[in-house]
Order: sequence, then structure tokens, then C-alpha cells
Amino acid sequence: MGLYKNDKLFKTYRSFEKTSEILPKIFKDIEKLYTINKIYYAKGPGSFMAIKVSYVFLKSYAIAKNIKLKAADGFYFNNNSPIKALRKTYFIKEENNIILDTITLKKDVEFLLPTSLNDMDFSEDNLPLYILPAV
Repeated sequence: MGLYKNDKLFKTYRSFEKTSEILPKIFKDIEKLYTINKIYYAKGPGSFMAIKVSYVFLKSYAIAKNIKLKAADGFYFNNNSPIKALRKTYFIKEENNIILDTITLKKDVEFLLPTSLNDMDFSEDNLPLYILPAV
């Protein structure tokens, strides 16, 4: 997670805790030091549970604080590289289509926060992006 001022990244947060546990903690800490004006997030594809938890928390926060919540797909944050799905399957973005394919990667690609954000790259269509059908 990162904080941006004038569209430039100035602070990052990294954790291996569960999304449901760490998001409230980080937001509590941020609120002590900064005013949040807008939230940008990766709406998927990825872990169903992490996407759901992120969306519900961020949407609720945005409504409560009367701020905008905007989203982009996860490929925005990993240079359009494959995103791990299940076992040896990965989500792949081909032009504007996201497909599921079985491939072998030596190492999963890390997600990185861009050093600067362009608001035009994000949409107000912020509903989670689920590629796989619910089980």
C-alpha cells in the first residue's frame, strides 16, 4: 500500500498479515498523520477473499469519509505480467481481455506501486473483478 501526494509516491506500507487484519491498522495509522482525499485500488484478478475484503473495507471507508474510490486491474501494478491464480494457472491480460492459462513461471512477478499515478488510468467502476466463477 502506498501514499501519494501530488500523484507522487512518498510512503509505502508492506505486510504479510491477512488483508482483513492489516487494512484497518494501516488506515488508523494513516489517519493520525494525513488526510485521505481519494483511494485507488487493484480490483483483481487475484485471491477472491483478499479482493472481497479489500473492496468491502475500502468502499465502506470511502462512503463514510465521502471520498472517491477508483480502481484499476491488478496488471496496472505488475507491468502486465501474469498473476497467479491456482496451482500452475495464471491470469494473463491480452489486449483488453483477461484469460486464465496454464503456464510455468520460474518466479511469480511482484506487484509494485508506481512512482506516480495518473488518475485517468483508474475507473470509477470499482466493483471487484472476478474472473473465475464462484464455487
